[in-house]
Amino acid sequence: MLTRLLRRFLRPYAPQVGLIVVLLSMQAVASLFLPNLTADIINNGVVKGDVGYIWRTGALMLGLSVGLAVVAILAVYWASRTSMGVGRDIRGAVFESAQSFSAREMNRIGTASLVTRNTNDVQQVQLFLQMALMVLLLAPIMGVGGVIMALQQNVDLSIILVVVVPLMALFVAVMLRAAVPRFRSVQIKLDTINRVLREQITGVRVVRAFVRTDSERERFDDANRDLTATTLSVNRIFVIAMPGIMVLMNLSAVAVLWFGGHLVGSGSMPVGNLIAFLNYITLILFAVLMGVMVFILVPRAMASASRIQEVLSTRPSITDPAPGAVPVALAERVAVEFRGVSFGYPGGERPVLDGLSFSLDEGRTTAVIGGTGMGKTTLLNLIPRFFDTTSGSVLVGGADVRAWRRDDLWAIIGLVPQRAFLFRGTVADNLRFGAADATDAQLWHALGVAQADEFVRAMPGGLAAEIDQGGTNVSGGQRQRLAIARAIVRRPRIYLFDDCFSALDATTDARLRAALQAETDAATVLIVAQRVSTIMGADRILVLDDGRLVGSGTHAELVSGCPPYREIVASQLGEEAVA
Repeated sequence: MLTRLLRRFLRPYAPQVGLIVVLLSMQAVASLFLPNLTADIINNGVVKGDVGYIWRTGALMLGLSVGLAVVAILAVYWASRTSMGVGRDIRGAVFESAQSFSAREMNRIGTASLVTRNTNDVQQVQLFLQMALMVLLLAPIMGVGGVIMALQQNVDLSIILVVVVPLMALFVAVMLRAAVPRFRSVQIKLDTINRVLREQITGVRVVRAFVRTDSERERFDDANRDLTATTLSVNRIFVIAMPGIMVLMNLSAVAVLWFGGHLVGSGSMPVGNLIAFLNYITLILFAVLMGVMVFILVPRAMASASRIQEVLSTRPSITDPAPGAVPVALAERVAVEFRGVSFGYPGGERPVLDGLSFSLDEGRTTAVIGGTGMGKTTLLNLIPRFFDTTSGSVLVGGADVRAWRRDDLWAIIGLVPQRAFLFRGTVADNLRFGAADATDAQLWHALGVAQADEFVRAMPGGLAAEIDQGGTNVSGGQRQRLAIARAIVRRPRIYLFDDCFSALDATTDARLRAALQAETDAATVLIVAQRVSTIMGADRILVLDDGRLVGSGTHAELVSGCPPYREIVASQLGEEAVA
């Protein structure tokens, strides 16, 4: 997964990678040439007492070292720049994939996990790539080149490498085998702690209201301890990595000096060559050490890449028509029709909606009412195609919603969801989600229709007043009215109101509905509501019971002829309302 992911996203950066390879090759060649000069300066300068040779060779070594530093800086710069660019591209791709997901994919993967995958997981891959570009390309050149140069110094002494290098490779392989599954577990447990923290932050009022602070703190502590224990188990594996490698490096140096000293004493090897050989074996082992530093990041990067690839390879269950399909032409009249619509959630025992057939006419207001869990919101969500029907079809403007490009369909819909959500920014920023080019006058008009202009004028800055994320600095009723105003700014052909009047008092509710009626007189309007008082004036009321349509008509018609509706009215308005 890691290789496939990097191959895909590194392709546009091929020139930069090529440049990095050239720079690292130059750095490796210069590093391998320096010990040879050290041997020359000792054998031909120090031993022979040739001071001029020492100065000339020393100056060459100094110039080579300066050039080596410049090349190293350039290599690090381009490696960092490339890895950051790849990280940016991966985050963008994960975001685009998540944006295309339907509710089904979002529920399967989970919001907390998607956040973790687009932040922490991408960061792990990015960190590995940065180290790989800087080290993983350099280490093999240094290792192989060091072996060749060491053999040139003395073949007999090179037997030490035959023992040391396989030992280090075995040591690294054992560590990776133990670490990979643990790193996968760390990422999963990071998802868990993010989910728990998200729930506790967003639900803090509920936690406090039910005096569950201690139990929620304990739940977070359990998740935190679990993550900590797993992370520590991984770190314990790598705690022995550096000391173990350093022991092997130091033992190798001792062995070189021990056996090399005998060779120098017997005249079989010049002392300069011994020093050069010691430098080369240090370079070889340092290359292995650098490789180990990268391989320490491999398990976590592999686990993260697998999770990222899962998001990128997930195909949304709801997609636009195939490229080349003729787009749906916007009709003069945009009515909505349900034809034998049934819908069931995956894994559900029975359908939430069963065999619904009705139409929503342009210029008329249709309301949907029913008990909790009867499928009212699900019905509404089928129109903008947040879900696809299990059977039957939903038509907008005479065309099946599956034939519409989703952007075109959403462009003619103004949705006010059940839970009014506002974004961090100003009041104007939030309203212009409906229409980016809306003027201030249009914004104030929408606020007036939504009965929100009065409290917005009272806010510091008016339209420029700041709104916190989620709209937590305004009341529930104010959030609902701002969400309604946002839909009005859009001036859509279809209005979908999903129980968005529940936090309003009766007076505000009545004024808002009266203003909306004038504003939406040419549009198709669907209102999902729990309160009878909100929908009594609708042109037609649909009554849902257990996912089936059990009543359709005006308020008066349903009171006289629909028992389920009579029960709802009696429970809310009293028996005298149905007498």
